Amino acid sequence: MEKHKIYDRDFKVNAVKLALKTNRFQAAKELGVGTTNIYRWQAEFQKYGEADSFCKGHFRNPEQKRFVILKITLTKRLQKVERQVEIFKSASHYILQGKPMIFYFIENNLDKYSICSMCEVLGIRETTYYRWRDKIVSPRKRETIFLEEEITSIFYEYKARYGNIKISAELRSRGIILSPPSVTRYMNRLGLVSKLSSRHKLKSGSHFVPHNPCIFPNILNRQFKADKPSQIWVSGITNLETEKGLLSLTIIMDLFDNKIIGWNLSTGATIMETSMPAWEMAILNRKPKKGLIFHSDRSPQYANKMFTRKLNSYKHIKRSMSRNGNHLDNVVPKRFFIALKSELASLNELSIKKEIEEKIPEYLEQTSNVFKHILI
Repeated sequence: MEKHKIYDRDFKVNAVKLALKTNRFQAAKELGVGTTNIYRWQAEFQKYGEADSFCKGHFRNPEQKRFVILKITLTKRLQKVERQVEIFKSASHYILQGKPMIFYFIENNLDKYSICSMCEVLGIRETTYYRWRDKIVSPRKRETIFLEEEITSIFYEYKARYGNIKISAELRSRGIILSPPSVTRYMNRLGLVSKLSSRHKLKSGSHFVPHNPCIFPNILNRQFKADKPSQIWVSGITNLETEKGLLSLTIIMDLFDNKIIGWNLSTGATIMETSMPAWEMAILNRKPKKGLIFHSDRSPQYANKMFTRKLNSYKHIKRSMSRNGNHLDNVVPKRFFIALKSELASLNELSIKKEIEEKIPEYLEQTSNVFKHILI
């Protein structure tokens, strides 16, 4: 294949002058070049004249072109080497402390160097770094987990009587500064509501007040009997105490056969750790049918936009919630949890979540069978 031709500046000037005397097509034919070349050279000549700027960026001969390309290549290599030396100098202190600290160096310098450059200099595979990054808990996440544990501990230590102001004051006495509004956000996320809160002061016979679009009236009205599967599902959340702290157990029961069709055990109490995974398991184990009533309490894990949108996506599901302050409106899950905890007294000896997760399915099945005989 013929190599791309390179024309020097004198040739281009003569070509432009010839095109002016005749026309660009005739000039191109006589000189054996493309018409587009003549057109481009004419435009540049009209802009720059015969000054040195004419045909700027083009090379007078092949040797000059090779020299410029070599210069550019060497300049880039030099810049790369200088950058590698800079990375190595900056990371020298971390290299001596082992691979975990090298990962921290990469994480803290992403705004200065590329991951590819740092991994190449420090002898780390990019895939190894990404695996570490996906497993590591960021300082902000560790702080969030710590605050959630402290707030939950204070809440249950004072028998669920402390609200955001008192919990904030108690945290301050422990050397942790967190404003009451921030405590409120954590409590909402964890589903913690003080017994003295105004949310618990409505009388049992009060009417449904739609102050929250994600709160629904009690259409079940304590009719805890179902004639066919997927007619009524009830759900609830309880806490299990272990040596390592509290675990949240969420269950969904079909009242037709009192079987637990969905459940989840988690260290946190967020929506994505309680109601949502339990619902996903329930619909896998038992297909919801048209007219299904899903009944729960008004805790934030159920009365939120995310969970509401999820259930609304099925179109034919009816929502029902306990009235405020009426614990009997959701008595079935509460009695189930009482029976479950009495059956699972040995769980107190378990100290880690993994051990409980291994045993909880068996206990749920056993307790479900026992529970059939104690329901009203």
